[in-house]
Amino acid sequence: MMAREATITRTTAETDIAVTVNLDGTGRADLSTGIGFFDHMLSAFARHSRMDLAVSVAGDLEVDGHHSVEDAGIVLGQALGAALGDKAGIARFGSAFVPMDEALVLAALDISGRGQLHWAVEVPFGMVGDFDTQLAREFFIALAANAGITLHMRQLAGDNVHHILEAAFKACGRALREAVAIDGALAGEVPSTKGVL
Repeated sequence: MMAREATITRTTAETDIAVTVNLDGTGRADLSTGIGFFDHMLSAFARHSRMDLAVSVAGDLEVDGHHSVEDAGIVLGQALGAALGDKAGIARFGSAFVPMDEALVLAALDISGRGQLHWAVEVPFGMVGDFDTQLAREFFIALAANAGITLHMRQLAGDNVHHILEAAFKACGRALREAVAIDGALAGEVPSTKGVL
């Protein structure tokens, strides 16, 4: 099987980002976004997706973290899409419930080619460390849109914002791990009646 990996770079007036992803990795992460809590979330995402992930972000943090987080989602989504190629043989669908102490979050996704996020996660406005909690949704919107993934994120329980967000990133990672896995029963076919995804 050919290596399922990709490197994407993107430079704007606000951010300079490089992302490398290997879908068949071991969950290694090399992260430098300038936002400590975001690095922590991406590390959890990598570990639970079992993808190797390198993310380097130089952003306008003197403004705030919005551009860095959203643009990282854009570039990670593009890298995932590139690494998936024609999507032949993948399981396509994935879902995971992740409990994090009192928090419980579901992620369910379809690598459909139709990128969209359906978000039912109640994250209070505020900061967790140096991370604006509103940016979690922005990250997942950008990720789903640019990877061509239909992503449902739903919070079933939770009070502690750190726990809710960490459960969300872990759940998404685990759902992706399931969806990108090669299904031997497909014999290399694209898992769609259309023949393409």
